[in-house]
Amino acid sequence: MAFARTCAVALVGVEGVLVEVQADLEPGVAAFTLVGLPDKSLTESRDRVRAAIVNSGVAWPQKKLTVGLSPAAVPKGGSGFDVAVACAVLAAAERIDPRGIAGLMMVGELGLDGRVLPVRGVLPAVLAAAEAGYRQVVVPEQTVAEASLVPDVSVVGVRSLRQLIAVLGDEPVPEEPGQLDEGLPDVSLAALAGLPAAAPGLTGVLGEERPVDLADVVGQGRARRALEIAAAGRHHIYFKGPPGAGKTMLAERLPGLLPPLTRRESLEVTAVHSVAGALPPGQPLVSRPPYCAPHHSATMAALVGGGSGFPRPGAVSLAHNGVLFLDEAAECGPRVLDAMRQPLESGYVIVARAAGMMRMPARFLLALAANPCPCGRHGIPGGECECRPASVRRYRARLSGPLLDRVDLRISVEPLARSELGAGTGGAEPTAIVAARVLEARERAAARYEGTPWKTNSEVPGHELRTRHPVVPGALGEAEGDLERGMLTARGLDRVLRVAWTVADLARHERPTRADVNFALELRTGIRRGALLQGGSA
Repeated sequence: MAFARTCAVALVGVEGVLVEVQADLEPGVAAFTLVGLPDKSLTESRDRVRAAIVNSGVAWPQKKLTVGLSPAAVPKGGSGFDVAVACAVLAAAERIDPRGIAGLMMVGELGLDGRVLPVRGVLPAVLAAAEAGYRQVVVPEQTVAEASLVPDVSVVGVRSLRQLIAVLGDEPVPEEPGQLDEGLPDVSLAALAGLPAAAPGLTGVLGEERPVDLADVVGQGRARRALEIAAAGRHHIYFKGPPGAGKTMLAERLPGLLPPLTRRESLEVTAVHSVAGALPPGQPLVSRPPYCAPHHSATMAALVGGGSGFPRPGAVSLAHNGVLFLDEAAECGPRVLDAMRQPLESGYVIVARAAGMMRMPARFLLALAANPCPCGRHGIPGGECECRPASVRRYRARLSGPLLDRVDLRISVEPLARSELGAGTGGAEPTAIVAARVLEARERAAARYEGTPWKTNSEVPGHELRTRHPVVPGALGEAEGDLERGMLTARGLDRVLRVAWTVADLARHERPTRADVNFALELRTGIRRGALLQGGSA
């Protein structure tokens, strides 16, 4: 009997579970059995591994072969086990030294010609291996930069199984072309990103960002100010107004106001995008807050995660530590919108399916935009809205009260007058200046909450703010009056208090004043309180 083992990783959500890949060769009729709860794509690895080994110039062992994936109770799927299975088989056949692969973690798909192809989730796989004590990993060459983000781990990138056999056998490493045919697109990378490979001659770069600047926004001083507060305190925001008023234009500029991600946040975001196959080629680490804007026809699985088979990350997880923008929010399905209520509070989403359950991070800044009625002209002087009152009520009711109760800022975006359009954007602050104020306000909040698990005002429980960080005496007068009249819920009062602290941080106040609280109350209820705009353009 010949036996060998090595290590691979099974992804459960955005976390990796170490899997020992065992190969056993026994005399008997030639057969290849794969056990350990594999899915369809993993079961097909038997044919891929056999063809890759033969086309790499190694004879296939004509014995009874059993490959086991342990622990057997963990569901396993995908093609990322191919390289580990192939090496375990070769070690059991004594083509390579079994001791040389026992301490390695391997991930990668095999082509029939022996090429090692990239797979999703390399970063969380290497993180799981490092936490388990593995210090050497083998990955496809295209994903070396992503795997190298994990410290204290030696990464070996290979293009083919032939190269890996040579490395493990301490033999001269053969040269391998980067692609099967020069001049053709790398289909494996396009498939990894979930996008079709572009045909030769077509322009366009994956992950290309269109530069946008807040200075491009004409007028809308109140909405610009609310956008700055949303970025400074990570408060959810809702824009309501007629078509063409600038709601989408404002929301698109929100990610540019957010501070760069910390190292830990970057790794979290990169891990999610790696599992989803959404990392652009040549960008192994996401350093800027992500921006995700799904179409209003997105399903619940597309928004919160799920799908057939084992659950996959949805838009709320792809927007982790960034911005999730839902344009035409009233056109989204009510059940889809209400599914966001739990992640808005907890910062994560748990998706349960028959194939398993997974927990994915989902701490995002939500931006909503909607028209006031189906035709979009309700409330506009001379707009000639023809919608019936019942139709307007039903349209607005698509955004449920419990969902809007979790949104701190609600802004009416009014149409621009001809005089404002004629004045242009002269004097409007650019993104860089506003982002500097946002960063300063974030630093003030972080210093105040040092030694606690919170960094921004939106994360702090209301009880903590009321007891440990009180406002100026008498500042909560109008807010408490609204609570007594039923205009605010207890959660709404807490959120007003959080926004007031952000307004105070932007204004460099030691504590929120009555004007700060009234302005925060005004941003939530839409009722003018006489609060002045402080800091930023009016």
